[in-house]
Amino acid sequence: MKKIVDCSLSIKNCDADGTFSGYASVFGITDSQGEQVASGAFDLSLKSWAEMGKMPKLLWQHDFRHPIGLWHDIHEDSHGLFVKGQLLLDLNQGREAYSLLKNGIVDGLSIGFATVRARRGGEGRERVRILEEVNLQEISLVTFAANPKAKVERVKMQEPEIEALVSQLDQLGKLLRRGGG
Repeated sequence: MKKIVDCSLSIKNCDADGTFSGYASVFGITDSQGEQVASGAFDLSLKSWAEMGKMPKLLWQHDFRHPIGLWHDIHEDSHGLFVKGQLLLDLNQGREAYSLLKNGIVDGLSIGFATVRARRGGEGRERVRILEEVNLQEISLVTFAANPKAKVERVKMQEPEIEALVSQLDQLGKLLRRGGG
């Protein structure tokens, strides 16, 4: 005797949530403005933000009229200023930015800051402005980053393994509905 079981499967929270991470600044790299950020330049600013219980703003293309998400983690490590943020997908601009990130069209990060302390370094034409301390105000997703190494490195998308599992479960469901095939 064959027994047919018809049931539905609903997978929730399988979609990506707009989370991404990367480096908003990389130490020791001369940017297109002729500036380098020194290790430790963000320390006091990040402490100040933490004391206020806030984070710098996450903006689209440095436009204060277009906040598009929030930062979950901002810290310095030996490489630079690591950031982990989340786009607000209920905002049109957040969805658009997420689509551009997922497709690799936009991948730059850029910092908005006020200089607290800087010095000149290098010689001749190689002379650069070294930012020793900055007051970090915002970090933006940008099309073209001044620092070529300041990039989004990871965008949370639906994992390929999950997609494969969903496909297999869908096929299993069809097979069960037909009575085992």
